[in-house]
Amino acid sequence: MAVCVQNAMDIISNLTIDLKFEIVPIEDALGRICAKDIYATTSLPKFDNSAMDGYAIIYNDKDNELNVIDTIYAGDNNNKLLENNSCIKIMTGAKIPSNTTAIIPKEDTVELNENKIKIIKNVKEYQHIRYIGEDIDKNELLVNIGEELNFSKITLLASQGISHIKVYKKPKIVVFASGEELKLHYEKIEDYQIYNSNTPSLIARCKELGCDVTFIGQANDSVESIANYIKNSLDADLIITSGGVSVGDADFTKEALNQFNFEQFFDGIKIKPGKPTVFGKIENSLMLNLPGNPLASALIFELFGRLIIQKLLGSKDTFHNFIYGKINSDFKTKSGRVTIIPGFFDGEYFDISNKRSPGMVSTLGKCNSMIVIDENLESIKKDNFIKILPINWKFFTNEKKDFLIYE
Repeated sequence: MAVCVQNAMDIISNLTIDLKFEIVPIEDALGRICAKDIYATTSLPKFDNSAMDGYAIIYNDKDNELNVIDTIYAGDNNNKLLENNSCIKIMTGAKIPSNTTAIIPKEDTVELNENKIKIIKNVKEYQHIRYIGEDIDKNELLVNIGEELNFSKITLLASQGISHIKVYKKPKIVVFASGEELKLHYEKIEDYQIYNSNTPSLIARCKELGCDVTFIGQANDSVESIANYIKNSLDADLIITSGGVSVGDADFTKEALNQFNFEQFFDGIKIKPGKPTVFGKIENSLMLNLPGNPLASALIFELFGRLIIQKLLGSKDTFHNFIYGKINSDFKTKSGRVTIIPGFFDGEYFDISNKRSPGMVSTLGKCNSMIVIDENLESIKKDNFIKILPINWKFFTNEKKDFLIYE
């Protein structure tokens, strides 16, 4: 029986996943999910140091002529103290004398002779000093369990001398195709046949999302063939296929599932497009059977499949987020069922895709986001604010835009 959208979301959210982990070098951890909380083992900076090339002084001596009594370079372990009416020449990043109360940039001074300077600019007490722990405190939480490791997180790890990290293993996804009317993109095609675009699309998307993906082939239109492909996929964390789940004489997938101890979580979702979506579990493998129509399959995967993937990755972020934007034109729809609308968001306005038939493929190449319209809504007026869900955002444009000026 078909479930409502919220029930489908709740079923996915409440999944219990037995996550496995491994230890990898931080250089190989990009895009992986951290499997333990990581705390700072040392403060950063580790010691009080200079933020400028210049001179370390005692603030109360700022108006006097100062004798240059030493030079400290970055990396020096120099413990010399400042004396009255003295200064020490110092480089950026160098450890400062413990009684330093200001750093004077070199350009704010004038040399009276080889070993004596005078400050010619106003001085603030404690200026240009980077104090121990002002960036990171020892024992500060750096990375949460369930966080994705991006370049900035790896920067934090490297700053602590962490060379390896515990991450969750990539989910193993097995994809197989079904439907003899479809041909794989590298096969010869007859005039009465069409190419299978769903399978390459799902494989590519799962790889983009950080999964290990295996394609095991295309099943024939028979219960036996589909059952055999399912059997050979049961080492996967998630099995994905499309088609064969609507009401029709040639839909064999449901019948094949009946040969296994298939725990069905839902059989259909009250949504358009994509109602004939089946989700469940066989032994330790989740199985997602998507609609056969390409656009419907892709949009359902973005709305529901990605949440399943987030759970399998071990991510702490397992709910959709959205950004507010304005709709670029008036829009009318039929009430009675939740509807997914693909479109393009330019940072301000959401343009609804004109081509939205469930069987289309061109829409996928032109949209970067979608909106989900409530079943009770019949229209949206131009310039109304809407909630936009990203599909694949790298926020660049082919038009030069001024991001410096605010009106």
